[in-house]
Amino acid sequence: MLRGPLQRRGLLGCMIALLALVSAHTPAFVFPAQALTIELLDAAPDRIERQRLAARGALPLPGTPEIAETAARLEKLDLSEGSPVLIRIFKEESELEMWIQRNDRYLLFATYPICNWSGTLGPKLAEGDKQAPEGFYTVTRRQMHRSGRWPRSLNLGFPNVFDRSLLRTGSYILIHGGCSSVGCYAMTNDVINEVFGLVQKALKAGQRHVPIHVFPFRMTEANLDKYRTSEWAPFWNNLKQGYDSFETTRLPPSISVCDGRYTISDGRPQEVGLSSRPLAACGQTAQLLEVEEQLQSIVSQPSRWSTLSETERRLLTLLKAPPRQILRRRQAALARASSSKKSGTRGNAAGRAETVPNVGVKCNLRLASCRRHLALKRKRASRAYADKQRRQRSRRSAHNTPR
Repeated sequence: MLRGPLQRRGLLGCMIALLALVSAHTPAFVFPAQALTIELLDAAPDRIERQRLAARGALPLPGTPEIAETAARLEKLDLSEGSPVLIRIFKEESELEMWIQRNDRYLLFATYPICNWSGTLGPKLAEGDKQAPEGFYTVTRRQMHRSGRWPRSLNLGFPNVFDRSLLRTGSYILIHGGCSSVGCYAMTNDVINEVFGLVQKALKAGQRHVPIHVFPFRMTEANLDKYRTSEWAPFWNNLKQGYDSFETTRLPPSISVCDGRYTISDGRPQEVGLSSRPLAACGQTAQLLEVEEQLQSIVSQPSRWSTLSETERRLLTLLKAPPRQILRRRQAALARASSSKKSGTRGNAAGRAETVPNVGVKCNLRLASCRRHLALKRKRASRAYADKQRRQRSRRSAHNTPR
């Protein structure tokens, strides 16, 4: 009679010991479960650590300035609220810089750690690719968000003129609080409160737009050489021109978009923050923007390519890349985001680019609502395709299982 209970106790003890052994050899970063999201995939160790700290409530993050002492920090540098500001973001270093104008030059006020940004180095290509953008953006009073999920946030205004000239799609890309990101830059709530406040007061005091320069990394020669074989190296060399201008003059450069490139000229003190068209289009880019909707429709529907009219073929000459390349890059970006979410690995997005379903919409792609609708259709199509592939694998597995 005693033997059964004793056996059960012994078995229970073995199970407890086994669980303890597994826990002792499990990497710490798998706990807590709710802190582990898709955002950790493909992320550098410092980004993972910051998300873990935020999930545990261990804030402020290391390197965060004394947010409670904003006024004292401003006074120490002889800066004042309401002066024009400029923001720089460096993805690889996960840092956001706040620069404030003093006299006729800008002075670095603070460097904040970015709690999280999604994707990898490189520009955002398509709605739904979960990629944080790179380039030169601006924020106006209309782009200051005071409600919604992120009530104190800055809308970057993606896609800008440059992005649109390359038919890149996306919307609602923010600098916001918290530590979650699906294409945005998450700063934690306390940090965004300070950043938002400084930008808001500058705009209220008369600054027409706030420049926000987003770089893949600090644009040193060493870093550019490190990534010289990247497909984005020419784009990054173009960004470096704007980086160098500000480094030299400590003034926001004048930026326009001509023939698919940023054109940079040094800023002048009397023009700081006052231009009403921060990214003017010129040359072939201006022509392209006039027919952007038609080009988006052509590129997103490869079934039409063999039957294009002569007028439509002439429109394609405005593009900097052939439609097939534009579509393939979009598909690769979306496939990568989808495969990371489903498998927890990087996946071979480029290899799967041709298998992502093509979808189109009959609406104006200049509208954010239309682009979101297109992203939703692509997401559903990708999910349906993945489900189909999974069922096929299950059937093959069942067929190959010995009976």
